[in-house]
Amino acid sequence: MTALNSSPKILLVKLSSLGDVLHNLPIVWDLRARLPDAQIDWVVEEGYVHLLQPLLTKPGFKGIDRIIPFGLRRWKKHLFKASAWKQFFAFKRQLQAVQYDYIIETQGLLKSGLVCALANKSSDAVVAGLANATEYSGYEPIARSFYNQCVQVPFQCHAVDRSRWVMCSALDWPLLERSDRPQFYPSSFAEALTATAGVELQKPYVLCFHSTAREAKRWSNNNWIELGKELASKGYQMVFPWGNAAEKLISQELSSQIPGAVVPPAFSIEEAFTVIAGAALTVGVDTGLTHLAAVLNKPTVEIYCDSPQWKTDGYWSDHIRNLGDMRSPPSAANVIEASLELLK
Repeated sequence: MTALNSSPKILLVKLSSLGDVLHNLPIVWDLRARLPDAQIDWVVEEGYVHLLQPLLTKPGFKGIDRIIPFGLRRWKKHLFKASAWKQFFAFKRQLQAVQYDYIIETQGLLKSGLVCALANKSSDAVVAGLANATEYSGYEPIARSFYNQCVQVPFQCHAVDRSRWVMCSALDWPLLERSDRPQFYPSSFAEALTATAGVELQKPYVLCFHSTAREAKRWSNNNWIELGKELASKGYQMVFPWGNAAEKLISQELSSQIPGAVVPPAFSIEEAFTVIAGAALTVGVDTGLTHLAAVLNKPTVEIYCDSPQWKTDGYWSDHIRNLGDMRSPPSAANVIEASLELLK
């Protein structure tokens, strides 16, 4: 193990997806609190770069020193084009521009292991990653072959806690407890968010993130309609965002049955920050944009229908209510009660 100096060079590898990247953010603050002079770089899928930009180091603020975009999804679509390979080699040059003392890989997949292999490492660098899968999370055992320190974590381990396990092991630190509350974004960043010009909404509004990649994680349309009618009767505009054509149809179906409800134009991850910041409340299923509201410390009701609450629940804030569990969705009455409590 490399001797820990006051300014090590550290590479974080968490490539995707939206929620996973968000739940990895606290280790940036954990590292900075103990190693203020460290260089901290992060490799991330290019589609999620906006999630990290608020943490970029700037005058008077130390956060992430370099964000290194990884375009694997795009490169795979153009595998036989010279332009894709040119972009890959440009990524490799950027990655290898710094020699790292610590690589902290918290995803446990072949693609993230390959990034570890490509990185420029000091002769005694620590490359730490997951030794085992956690329940209901993706994991590829082959990734272990790219580490020199495999970190055993509990089978049921919250996404934030899992990243902290790997980080603390890599740096030979005592394990951080939940009482050491995780931080995600600078408080000044969240407070400074203003309305997005491209998404005009009537205040006060409630965001309803009803869609997710897996159908079983959805809350029923009837429940959304019951919730929407109740909150609309209290003067709130119900807003049903969408990410693709199928989700838009569901948003239109839900909004058509709720007085005053709207289906906004599609918005980017960058715009989502301000849309969420302007909401009186966010209610959503277990999906990335719901977790974004929670990590911004905004009033949020997280609904679990077919995923375990322990895996991603927002345990760090009194502004968050976590309802339901694996194959045990909450009732509309439960969500209405939690929503009205947060809207007081």
